[in-house]
Amino acid sequence: MNNQFLLNYVSRITLSCKNNLNRRKVEPTPSTNLLTLLFSSMNFIFCNFVITQKHTTMKIEYRNIYIHYVLTTLHRIPMISEGNRNRIEKYITGIISNTGSQLYAVYCNPEHTHILLSKSPDISDNELIGKIAISSARFINENKLCCGKFAWQDSASAFSISKGDVDKIYKYILNQNEHHKKVNFEEEYQTFIKYYQNKIFQNKSSS
Repeated sequence: MNNQFLLNYVSRITLSCKNNLNRRKVEPTPSTNLLTLLFSSMNFIFCNFVITQKHTTMKIEYRNIYIHYVLTTLHRIPMISEGNRNRIEKYITGIISNTGSQLYAVYCNPEHTHILLSKSPDISDNELIGKIAISSARFINENKLCCGKFAWQDSASAFSISKGDVDKIYKYILNQNEHHKKVNFEEEYQTFIKYYQNKIFQNKSSS
């Protein structure tokens, strides 16, 4: 039984009640007034229920949500080899595509992975990163793409990216090999934290 059917049903009862009272020329009494009021109230409640239901199921048609994710291997142990990097990246690409999100860049370093994407509004950050982590770890272990059992850390980082910075972050991720010849992951990560925290504080102070 759907909402529209219930709404029509209550409306018909309310109208029928009023018509019967009019045909029988029944003088309004406290009991008849109470009955009419009761069904009118039910009609009002169902009207609002249907309207509320319609609003809670509203879909976002257009999106412009760019996010830079950083996943880290358990205990930051370097487990992803250069020889298996491309295969793992392709698998992660497929996972992201299946969520309705748009991938722009992915790069798997030995102990951490960068991902830049436009996230689908139908999935939360936690759901998306959870799917990526669980599925990719299973894929790596089933195909024996690293020595020992592979696992990601239980938490990851997500940084929102403005549209104007997408190209810069895209190039930064694809240039990871050269970048990490000069800077290690810990230095890189701390730079990210400071940069995005400063951005947050600047936005707060200007508001």
